[in-house]
Parts: sequence; structure tokens; C-alpha cells
Amino acid sequence: MTEDVRNLVLGLIAVGLGALLGWLVRGRLGKRGLRRKQAFFGLPDNSESLLVVNRDAGGGELMVVHPDVAALLELAAVIKECGAHSQIVAHDTARQGFGDRTEFCVGSPVVNRRMAAHMHSLLPGVRVNAEPEPAPDRGAFQIGAERYRLEAGLTEYVILARLTAGQGQEARPVFLFCGQRAVTSQAAARYVARHHEKLARKHGNDSFVLLLKVVNSQAYGPDVVELVADVTQAARTPIPAPSSRASHRAK
Repeated sequence: MTEDVRNLVLGLIAVGLGALLGWLVRGRLGKRGLRRKQAFFGLPDNSESLLVVNRDAGGGELMVVHPDVAALLELAAVIKECGAHSQIVAHDTARQGFGDRTEFCVGSPVVNRRMAAHMHSLLPGVRVNAEPEPAPDRGAFQIGAERYRLEAGLTEYVILARLTAGQGQEARPVFLFCGQRAVTSQAAARYVARHHEKLARKHGNDSFVLLLKVVNSQAYGPDVVELVADVTQAARTPIPAPSSRASHRAK
């Protein structure tokens, strides 16, 4: 074997070993990333999860509005990537506790009973204005002392929460996508799917409540989303009842 041939063979062997090492490293990093993703969403291999949605008005069967379907598709892709399974249930049939299975609850508490129950139990510092008549505060969020008004199609807010109800690290989380309009819930689902690594680095597997703003949805749909604030403390602190003097003045 000549010197040139030997050098060529050694070079090919080095290239092959480098490619194999790179493949092994990428595979190991990929598995670590998957495990972190599974831990954040509470979705180990072959685990079960719930997708809880509104029942579209006017039908006895489970009919889901288009933006909620889009939100479910975003979440279903995450569940599949984690190697888990999901079941879609209507908000008024999901009669069970939380912590045993990861739950993704989508919709406003005005029309989603399950969301209303979670908000009442887990986020006592949040109120949603459910006035049926048109008014400036219709659909507004109150979080602690702050109020966030809806400007349909221009400025719309959505609460994205990961909650474990104080059951410890082993409890499966409940994810809430509570928006002022259906498009905002889709935006929040897309946000958590895209930014779960950043959220996991910041919050670990602890509970958090974020307020997001969807900008100009009439032009951009659910794609332009801004993080307004981490409102975890305010959302989990009960809003004080108005004093009797203030109530008397209000009358």
C-alpha cells in the first residue's frame, strides 16, 4: 500500500468516526431535550392527557370552533412529540380532579365550565368581565389591581398558566389557555409549543401564570404575541372583597 493510499484510507476512517461520533452526540442531546420537554409538559412515554374544550353553541354533539381546533392541533403535535396520548373532552363532561393526567384546558371561563372551576380554585386573583351587553369593560381581565381591556382585532389578552395545585413535582400539570377571544387561545398554544424550552429554563417544572398580548389579530392572526408580564403572584392571591363603605358608596 502506497503512502497516498494509506493516507486516503486513514482520512476516510477519520471522517467515518467523526460522523458516527456526531450522530451519537446529536442522538444523546436529542434524547435529553425530549426528556426535558416531557418533564415540562408532564408527558412521559405512553402517558395519557386531556384536551378540554368548549362545546360550540347550539349542538348536543361536541362541535369545536375553528380557532379552538387550531389550538388543539398545536397541542396535539406537542403531545405526539412527547410520545404520549390524548383524549378530547367537552368542558361540561370533564368531571374529575387534576394531578393524575396532564390537562390542557382551552377557552374562556364564561363558556367553559372546566376553565371556570380551575380559575376559581387555582387563580382567585383573576376575574373576567362577563357582561352580556356591550360596554368598555366587556371581556376585560382583572388581575390583582390591574385591568386589561379587550380591543377586538387590535389588542387582545390571554392567560397562559402551568399549574400543579401545590401537589409537588410528581403531579401532572394543568395548562390553562384562557383568552378574551378564541384566536388568543390559539396564540397561547402556539406560544407554549414554540417557547417551552425557554419557559422550562426560567420556571423549571414549577407553576407559573403569564399574561400575553395578541397584537392586531385581524391582520396577523395568532402569530404576533408579546409577553406582558409574569402575573403568578397576583393571579394566585385572592382579590380583596370591597369594603362595606366602598360598597355603600357604589350603591
